[in-house]
Amino acid sequence: MDTERLTILYERKPCYDIVFSQSFEDLTTELEQLSLQGKKICIVTDSNVEPLYANELKTLLEASSGKVVVYSFPAGEESKNLDTVKKIYEFLILEKFDRKDLLIALGGGVVGDLTGFAAATYLRGIDFIQIPTTLLAQADSSIGGKTGVDFDGYKNMVGAFKMPKLVYMNLAVLQTLEGRQFFAGFAEIMKHGLIKDSALYVWLIENMYEICERDPAILQEMVIRSCKVKKAVVEKDPLEQGDRALLNFGHTIGHAVEKAKGFSLLHGECVALGAVAAAYISWKKDRISMEEYYEIRDMFVPFYLPISVEDINAEEILDLIKNDKKMQAGKIKFILLDRIGKAVIDDSVSDEEILAAIKEIHYYESKFEEME
Repeated sequence: MDTERLTILYERKPCYDIVFSQSFEDLTTELEQLSLQGKKICIVTDSNVEPLYANELKTLLEASSGKVVVYSFPAGEESKNLDTVKKIYEFLILEKFDRKDLLIALGGGVVGDLTGFAAATYLRGIDFIQIPTTLLAQADSSIGGKTGVDFDGYKNMVGAFKMPKLVYMNLAVLQTLEGRQFFAGFAEIMKHGLIKDSALYVWLIENMYEICERDPAILQEMVIRSCKVKKAVVEKDPLEQGDRALLNFGHTIGHAVEKAKGFSLLHGECVALGAVAAAYISWKKDRISMEEYYEIRDMFVPFYLPISVEDINAEEILDLIKNDKKMQAGKIKFILLDRIGKAVIDDSVSDEEILAAIKEIHYYESKFEEME
């Protein structure tokens, strides 16, 4: 499969490329084209990804760079905080990194968000590139320039917009990605189909077997199609003043469940739960039909994503939602569906409607209602 690329525009001008490859080999050529060779490079990664790819990437880059170092932190959402960012700053200072040097985010969404935030704030800004190694990061979080960290358990409360110089995807890494991580990333791809591209949604269902078997050609097409949806949204609204909020479909309740469960569920798993809840509200507000709701709900199942969750408290989830950064003037900006492929922003969702949706995805209450 040939290397492919998309170009992200900012204010109608080329901003950075997304490169889709099947190896890391073309990365040095990409750096040369961006005049980034010869700089000091810090590869920021986590304890899961470091033993897999950090040395390979370091060896590749040392041939054309002045100095390449690796900073690794413990993997997991628990590390996505200001303490870890502080440690990255300290490492960069000791290694004498200046504004002309480069950070590389090698890993999943946590690595990308942390590294991007460090790049946005170290010496008031230093270049960085994204090399996402999870499906979730490749299809969603590495694109669009959002960076940030959690604060006291609240998702992405501290952050900045920082556009990377490049997003480089080695799609071959998806073949070795642990199964739960792979399918958690798929939730974001399904989300893109639901909010903006009904043809993608249908294609995902039609290629269900090949996706689950990780057919390389199908995965490449899937990631590119997903990235095209996000590209269209972020180019229209790069700083989330309007339609970019549509990308939060499934995240309002999903983030609250993620925190309530102590981050024992993966982000994508919580997005799937949140998407089911949002689709349920869409049905109850007569935006979509009952048949559409149940089809959306059930389509997560073949991809090993949860549609119900145990041991949650609906009132606690509602309280967490009201502390989310998506609150605006005391109202919750909810993303609902008018149909598959068209999402809308709705700030009229009541507490009662939210509680009903949470109960819909609560395993024990759902089972009890079925028995009744």
